[in-house]
Amino acid sequence: MDEPPHLLTTRAAYDTMAADYARLLPDLRAETDLDKAMLATFAELASTASLGPVVDLGCGTGRITAHLDSLGVNAFGVDLSQAMVEHASRAHPHLHFEVGSITALDLSDATVGGALAWYSTIHTPPHDLPQVFEEFSRVLAPGGFLLVGFHVGDGDRPRSVNFRDDVSVETYDVAPEWMAELSRGAGFVVQAQLLRAAQGREQRPQASLIAAKPVDP
Repeated sequence: MDEPPHLLTTRAAYDTMAADYARLLPDLRAETDLDKAMLATFAELASTASLGPVVDLGCGTGRITAHLDSLGVNAFGVDLSQAMVEHASRAHPHLHFEVGSITALDLSDATVGGALAWYSTIHTPPHDLPQVFEEFSRVLAPGGFLLVGFHVGDGDRPRSVNFRDDVSVETYDVAPEWMAELSRGAGFVVQAQLLRAAQGREQRPQASLIAAKPVDP
């Protein structure tokens, strides 16, 4: 089956920019203290639940996967870009990374205790996001946790981000209320939401949410 156009263009952009991305964002220096608090809370929840490893979806060059590992989380990464995965594997050889898409994960049902989508849904057209959240729910074990980070906006049209003159990618800014609704629609219970002001070079507010997959009755 042919891949959606947004996957093709996103993969091509990150394959081209993988080395630059790894140099510009080697660690968590771009995250605020509030962002780190959400990541730490998610890590503790997933570790305490002890339902399986945590998958970092859209892991890029592995900086967040490595951070989770430093917090004692059994984590591995999945990314659409082969070049990103290769950089992640070189930078963090003790961790596992593989190529895959958040629209159709090569993971069995209910096999991970946590799923992290840290700004990895931003390239997905809003009409495709329900399928993505269903995929998050499918791979998470009952009692597991989801953390999603994203840019805030109305989501009505894509925004083009230029990495350089010959490389750009489309992103979507969405409302926190709608992301919470998507989570609930996929069967999650929203546990916490963060909405923060833009900081540094950011041009729009940022948000994240933690949701739990209920234990089957």
